Amino acid sequence: MSPGERVLVVDDDAPVRRMLERSLLAEGFAVDSAADGGAALVAAERTAHEVIVLDVAMAGLSGLEVCRRLRAKGASSAILMLTARDAVPDRVAGLEAGADDYLVKPFGAGQLDARIRAVLRRATASDGRGAAIQVGALVVDSDARTARLDGLTLDLTPREFDLLRYLAERAGQVVTRRELLAEVWRQPYGGADKTVDVHLSWLRRKLGETALEPRYLHTVRSVGVRLDAPVPSPSSSVEISE
Repeated sequence: MSPGERVLVVDDDAPVRRMLERSLLAEGFAVDSAADGGAALVAAERTAHEVIVLDVAMAGLSGLEVCRRLRAKGASSAILMLTARDAVPDRVAGLEAGADDYLVKPFGAGQLDARIRAVLRRATASDGRGAAIQVGALVVDSDARTARLDGLTLDLTPREFDLLRYLAERAGQVVTRRELLAEVWRQPYGGADKTVDVHLSWLRRKLGETALEPRYLHTVRSVGVRLDAPVPSPSSSVEISE
């Protein structure tokens, strides 16, 4: 993380907002906060923020409406939505409003930090600033076309590397199998999902994990797969709920 990266926390629940502030300050971020949607719009216009952590369910202006207005004004900050609802239509609504990612309550402080770093990595990659992507102890180097785990180079086929890179570029985000077929295999939507499943199985083996005991590759039933850094043990994480 670069020095001075600033996060705006928006939540109308004061105890939750203070907890988020403390957690992010402890991780080295500069933190501003807003208690409602209107204050968030003012704060975002007054100060540049690399990331905005935005609660969906707020009185007055909802997080979705705040997100829409920020994007309509041309805000380039990465937006991470916080929501208590995990249904696919709710996620789609947030992404269509302009959010970059979402995090479902309850969550640990370590998960929040990981998601913020993930959206920052994606923003960096889209700006062309650096080829290497790090997710936990996994490092994917696009220029060298190599991947290392715990300092050891993984023996990947070209297709396995392309699959891992695509997921790493979207760390923390659920990616559908159909999207992987279209973007990694360049096959039209409607191709065989089994192709993806087989390659994910091979990739898991090389990452030293299984579908039943995942470390990095997490299956989201009926949706797709998500690459995330291993979550710290519960004893080292503060859980944040509604």
